[in-house]
Amino acid sequence: MDTSKDLQQRAINTIRFLSADAIQKANSGHPGLPMGAAAMAYALWARHLRHNPQDPAWGNRDRFVLSGGHGSMLLYSLLHLTGYPLTLEDIQQFRQWESKTPGHPEYWVTPGVETSTGPLGQGFANAVGMAIGQQHLAARFNRPGHTIFDYFTYAIVTDGDLMEGITSEAASLAGHLQLGKLIFLYDDNNISIDGSTQLAFTENVPERFAAYGWQVLQVADGNDVDAVDAALRAAQAESQRPSIICVKTVIGFGMPKRQGTAKAHGEPPGDEELNATKQALGWPLEPRFLIPGEVLEHFRSAVEQGAAHQAAWQAMLTAYQAAYPQEHAELQRILAGELPAGWEQGLPEFPADAKGMATRVSSGKVINAIAGQLPDLLGGSADLHPSTKTFIDSAPDFQPSTPQGRSIHYGIREHAMGGIVNGLSVTPGIIPFGATFLVFSDYMRPSMRLSALSPYPSIWVFTHDSVGVGEDGPTHQPVEHLAALRAIPNLRVIRPADANEVREAWIAAIRDRKNPTTLIFSRQDLPTLDRRRGGEFAAASGLHKGAYVLAQWGKKAKPDIILMASGSEVALIVEAGRKLAKDGVTVRLVSFPSWELFAAQSKSYREKVLPPEVKARLSVEAGVAQGWQQWASAHVSLERFGASAPGEEAMHKLGFSVANVLKRARALLPKTKKR
Repeated sequence: MDTSKDLQQRAINTIRFLSADAIQKANSGHPGLPMGAAAMAYALWARHLRHNPQDPAWGNRDRFVLSGGHGSMLLYSLLHLTGYPLTLEDIQQFRQWESKTPGHPEYWVTPGVETSTGPLGQGFANAVGMAIGQQHLAARFNRPGHTIFDYFTYAIVTDGDLMEGITSEAASLAGHLQLGKLIFLYDDNNISIDGSTQLAFTENVPERFAAYGWQVLQVADGNDVDAVDAALRAAQAESQRPSIICVKTVIGFGMPKRQGTAKAHGEPPGDEELNATKQALGWPLEPRFLIPGEVLEHFRSAVEQGAAHQAAWQAMLTAYQAAYPQEHAELQRILAGELPAGWEQGLPEFPADAKGMATRVSSGKVINAIAGQLPDLLGGSADLHPSTKTFIDSAPDFQPSTPQGRSIHYGIREHAMGGIVNGLSVTPGIIPFGATFLVFSDYMRPSMRLSALSPYPSIWVFTHDSVGVGEDGPTHQPVEHLAALRAIPNLRVIRPADANEVREAWIAAIRDRKNPTTLIFSRQDLPTLDRRRGGEFAAASGLHKGAYVLAQWGKKAKPDIILMASGSEVALIVEAGRKLAKDGVTVRLVSFPSWELFAAQSKSYREKVLPPEVKARLSVEAGVAQGWQQWASAHVSLERFGASAPGEEAMHKLGFSVANVLKRARALLPKTKKR
């Protein structure tokens, strides 16, 4: 195969102009990054990246993340040229309706895209998560003479990525964890949309990353393929530190009027500038989307090389099977995306208890029971393990010396935790969760939104779920957060009422390996309801339908009133319902842990739980009522911020008392029932 400098240069220019032609045809996009970063991307993809275009998901492939997702045409060009199932027609449909080449890379839309990178910094944090995943899988499966997982995670990151706070958090943690298989190419072109980075970004990036504990390498000319190649080799040789290669590039390289300027960043070049660029770089003006045959042959060697990489790995797995049959069987399970048989068996069943326990406490018990059955579970907390009760007791911390550990200490880094959990969630054999207080979900919202959009099967654990938090006051008391999370499409929000609903909530979250789930738990103790067969209340398995009839008291088949609640407020409607029943009211209690699960049920089931003819419906939840209007006609809610006071007093003063629920319920009843 001819690998002359001339062929190499034509290959790099093919990347540039395939990208530029697509952007110009769409009349939309960001040409600056693919024009400027094409050479360093070529060095990585042509000389180092272990991947198989015919099987984009094989287990020991290197991961590549384009964190500057606005430069998506760089990635699409590389995918098409190296032989992924992305056609030239797909390239020509860049940014068009239902195309495989959306404006920013989207996971599960485009073959070979490892993660959705839109908001800057998210891909950076996702890549850190992928590197953590590699380190954990290596500790779990590698054995002497059998290196099953040794892949690298590469990313191209930009000035914009490094300005975002999430990357500072993620980089700090990556340095602490000594993620030696993590390598970033920094597209250092000193330009952002507003203009020169001198307007707002004048820090010393190499010194900053050195302080984080990274190996810092520098390449003075981003078009020097050999220099980039040498830096990549030096990065691969460093096993104790992640590496960042600071590559000086020229944004929009080759564009006579725009290179090195902000106009190259986010505007299509226009036909005149595009043609002038082709002339400047010695490229034919026509046809558009030109791929010289010898260049395509050069790139498509990745297919044969990738198949060879994967075949060598498969041969290694055969030897591994003979030496370690049990571990091999477990490996096959995770590569197939399956859960262990019987993982749900032995989870705790909680006896009725009037005092009960906080759902964060019962969640901790369930987590540890699941962890004993499900080695895939890997959790972490933003410096709140003692409060969120999310530590996995049967394994050590996840640290550089104990990568087999299953509890990650994220530190006070909620932003990074969100992005890292998403990166972990696309790693086979890892079911990750991240935990903090519900009020701090605001810090994680971009990552949660991407988990729902992509979708990733991330699990989000939030405790301290209401003004029942108490003395910490309104800064720590969530009010609007449940409504805000429910507003995210495809995100399942589950707020269990007692310990047994907590068990079912965790089962629901783990069963769903295609969508994210948010679990919401209380700080304060909640009664554990009597759910024994023949007991007063329905089985907690009703949680899987989102809402279910918890109990009905009274003489009539159809209730006079329906009281519905989620989480801690279910205990309130139970006590209020008892009093209404004593007054001769037929009252139905509905536990309503998840709107999303309930909305997914059949119309007949929904109407069975909430008969349309019953108009007196009262929702009770310690948060804003926004959204409850679809289920209830009146609400006990919180349309203000909380206050600093003991939790029980704060709840009572703000209207979450049996007396107030009764008052609001009786106002909905006919006059004959208002006693």
